Amino acid sequence: MAARILIVEDEEPLTLLLRYNLEAEGYEVDTAARGDEGDVKLKENAPDLVVLDWMLPGLSGIELCRRLRARPETRQLPIIMLTARGEESERVRGLSTGADDYIVKPFSVPELVARVRALLRRANPDRVANLLAFGDIELDREKKRVSRTGKAVDLGPTEYRLLEFLMERPGRVFSRAQLLDGVWGNEIYIDERTVDVHVGRLRKALNRGHSDDPIRTVRGAGYALNDLFGKTA
Repeated sequence: MAARILIVEDEEPLTLLLRYNLEAEGYEVDTAARGDEGDVKLKENAPDLVVLDWMLPGLSGIELCRRLRARPETRQLPIIMLTARGEESERVRGLSTGADDYIVKPFSVPELVARVRALLRRANPDRVANLLAFGDIELDREKKRVSRTGKAVDLGPTEYRLLEFLMERPGRVFSRAQLLDGVWGNEIYIDERTVDVHVGRLRKALNRGHSDDPIRTVRGAGYALNDLFGKTA
């Protein structure tokens, strides 16, 4: 799955420009025009990176940055701060508040995209790695191929995306709603039981000829890649 980026910026032309360029790089992009709106979106579903303007209506970028760093679930979230303030003291203030990077307006969009890529690679290498591995399972993003013990595994496009999503976060339990959002997208309205059908298909394809199942069902919670897979005799 592509990394998700939230842009919190009240200048609409700049928001549209950033969205266009980041989506062209393959990222999923959401936007908010107010600091308080961005805060709500971050509480509902934290992205992989935030591009955050310093001066915002409703809630300032500095205050939102402080709040994100105070919450355990967003303490490590990569944040790039945008601002018209170029003085050294202001850059120091922005970085000391918790921002990972700081870009002064006006700026080069290719430079911002490069900094986004670098931050994502540093924060979570699996989100940008071409080859994902889990136990004896390998997923090649460039070739869109999956193999287990070196043998090709034939997957449909939905099962491929589902496996990719789980392999980016091995061991983490995802509810059916979270899987629907992450794999199908939150604008597609389908029944949560559809997740069970596709997990079943993925299991069948991965386990053909194998006795150990890499997918763990957590009753009442959802599904995860078993973090003990490949570690027990």
